[in-house]
Amino acid sequence: MKIEERSIDWIPSEERHGKASSLFNIWFGGNMHITTLVTGALCVTFGLNLFWSVLAIILGNLIGAVFMALHSAQGPKLGIPQMIQSRAQFGIIGAIVPLIIVIFMYLGFFSSSSLLGAQTLSGVLPINLTLSILIMNIVAFLITLYGHDLIHKIQKILSLLFFIVYLIATFIACRLSLPAGAWNPAHFNLAIFVLCVALVATWQISYAPYVADYSRYLPEDTSTKSTFWYTYAGSASASIWMMTLGAILISAIPDFLAQTGPNVARLFGSLAGLLYVIIILGQLSINSFNLYGAFMSTTTTLEPFYKMRVTPKMRAFFIAFIACIGSVIDIVGQGSFVKLFVNFILFVSYFLIPWTAINLLDFYVLRFGKYSVKDMFDMNGQYGKVNWITMVSYLVTVIVEIPFVNTSFYVGPASKSLGEADIAWVLGLVIPCLLYYFPMKQQLKALHNQAGVSTYTIGE
Repeated sequence: MKIEERSIDWIPSEERHGKASSLFNIWFGGNMHITTLVTGALCVTFGLNLFWSVLAIILGNLIGAVFMALHSAQGPKLGIPQMIQSRAQFGIIGAIVPLIIVIFMYLGFFSSSSLLGAQTLSGVLPINLTLSILIMNIVAFLITLYGHDLIHKIQKILSLLFFIVYLIATFIACRLSLPAGAWNPAHFNLAIFVLCVALVATWQISYAPYVADYSRYLPEDTSTKSTFWYTYAGSASASIWMMTLGAILISAIPDFLAQTGPNVARLFGSLAGLLYVIIILGQLSINSFNLYGAFMSTTTTLEPFYKMRVTPKMRAFFIAFIACIGSVIDIVGQGSFVKLFVNFILFVSYFLIPWTAINLLDFYVLRFGKYSVKDMFDMNGQYGKVNWITMVSYLVTVIVEIPFVNTSFYVGPASKSLGEADIAWVLGLVIPCLLYYFPMKQQLKALHNQAGVSTYTIGE
């Protein structure tokens, strides 16, 4: 297998390959790791019993996965990475605003996932944590270097492996003793339930910058419905499963989050080593996604200023540079700094929700998926340098959203007044639709009339 030659450029028809069904493995395997499990466990730590935690997990995933799957369906249509497509809404330079947020998010998730995997690795092998971090990140670098096709092949194998092992783990977990009232629907707190639905839904929405990167190589005639449903089914089913398992385990093992990996491994008794391997593979799986996305977003950010062709050597340099930054964060901040950094990144991820709303509204409602890809790489093209309608809609939404946020890093005053319920993500989805749709529709009509030709055609 050779190193992927494409980066942020358009994928021509003769290089398109694969089937939409492969997206199920990508997003099923991509969610079968203990970070997903921990997210589900948080619903119980926030104060919900097991019944309401599971309901919040199901509801949040079913809602949130809609948005990430809609982004996935853009890939075959346009044949470009997810964040490049943002230039059609924000402008060539304006798109750098969400790109910077995305890069921070990728870096935070890469650091936390590699540290979690390294802690597990150093617990299994007689090596220190620093060496474990380096080993994890070197392997992630190699996977990312070879890129798209290798990631798809690895996920196909890992999806089956994760399914078998975690099926056994779930069977064992369901036999553990649970506290009285764990499944009693009478114990309900609306504010905490809303908070947990928000936590789970934003978990899914945070995948939005990733998804089209893994569907852009599919043939142009790939069914939009197939792309959507395979992505949706893979991501939602794996997340619901792992988060529910996390909620069960923390209900049965109160100190479960103190040693997440070892506590999961102990379920297998003398075969605990198998679980340690699975945990490490799971962290490598999601970290290849994080590093790949960080590379794509960094290249997208720099491309308007440095018209460059990303050669294999340049690709290796960018990926290695990003991996080194993540490794330094892990090594220097092995304790509280990494936790604070990740909490900050989760807070920043709320800024991506208005981007999601604007991007999907523009693609599915205003332009019906018809764009000039060529103009997305031209600052003098129809999308311009900065689209101020988009920028104002985006910034106003973020300002309105912040008081309603509830994270471990920051709790807004509006959230506190609502009993710490979190409705920021709902506002982040609704408000841009009101602020962006009507002025942008008028602008597109004016551009169409001025040009005398359709502004909705796809370029090559």
